[in-house]
Amino acid sequence: MFDRLQAVEDRYDKLNELLSDPEIVNDTKKLRDYSKEQSDIQETVEVYREYKEVKEQHVEAKAMLEEKLDPEMREMVKEELDETAARIEELEARLKILLIPKDPNDDKNVIMEIRGAAGGDEAALFAGDLFRMYSRFAEAQGWKMEVIDASSTGVGGYKEIIFMINGKGAYSKLKFENGAHRVQRVPETESGGRIHTSTATVACLPEAEEVEIEIHEKDIRVDTFASSGPGGQSVNTTMSAVRLTHLPTGTVVSCQDEKSQIKNKEKAMKVLRARVYDKFQQEAQAEYDQQRKSAVGTGDRSERIRTYNFPQNRVTDHRIGLTIQKLDQILQGKMDDIIDALIFEEQSSRLESASDV
Repeated sequence: MFDRLQAVEDRYDKLNELLSDPEIVNDTKKLRDYSKEQSDIQETVEVYREYKEVKEQHVEAKAMLEEKLDPEMREMVKEELDETAARIEELEARLKILLIPKDPNDDKNVIMEIRGAAGGDEAALFAGDLFRMYSRFAEAQGWKMEVIDASSTGVGGYKEIIFMINGKGAYSKLKFENGAHRVQRVPETESGGRIHTSTATVACLPEAEEVEIEIHEKDIRVDTFASSGPGGQSVNTTMSAVRLTHLPTGTVVSCQDEKSQIKNKEKAMKVLRARVYDKFQQEAQAEYDQQRKSAVGTGDRSERIRTYNFPQNRVTDHRIGLTIQKLDQILQGKMDDIIDALIFEEQSSRLESASDV
């Protein structure tokens, strides 16, 4: 492990030199690539350097104990030994996690798609609840959210809503939301007080940059139409809404959120690129089914991942068996307890897999 850590530190120092080279500074692609590589390993290097410092302090304290010391000084040295030993253990555990291969998409922005599934109007209302939950979580993280397209029901719900969240590490925290979310509650329209079960599906896609996936104009069919609101009524008479079809994959994306056709096309292209990138990525990784399962089920979007029970104020994540009696707070965007537990489970699984190799 320490040979690998030393190699990472050496590479970090080399990158510092490269990023000071005028030739690299004038090469936009190399500058971006080297800057990202340096950023990716910076935390590992900082923790490793702290580890080396604490280890050195520990060795020095151990050597001092072999000298003739007065009782008070000896006690102080023993305390330092205990403190540095505990810190060394903490840093070693952290370094093991930092050396786990990182998901290359973790730092990316995300495009999220929420759709009401089983349950009619109640499912659409629940889709609206989920959208507001993610919006509040994003706001608490300091991320920026932008709606790309929405098909509302007019009563606070959504048949479908697609939105983008811009922020460093957004995908690393939201990728676990892929799947079917189930709600159990008494609908406002239910006079008998019976609990209904409805579902909404969530897809979380990493934003794909143009350099990662090339989509040719000749492979896209562009259709324009007048945007519509709840119930299908025409919102405006201009043909501002855009539908893009990626002919090789059959992927279709519509956007009518903006009044400008150009802006709608730009937003639709972001979603199209993300969907096609996700499709190719999943196909390429299909042979690694076991590896995908170890990542807390982030790939299977038909999987029922979570239940939100209103009568008991309870949220249960079925993948890790976690139950939290704070449904009201979680719907306000306070999702950290769930997300932190999912990240910990994924890191533990990857650490276990790495140790088996």
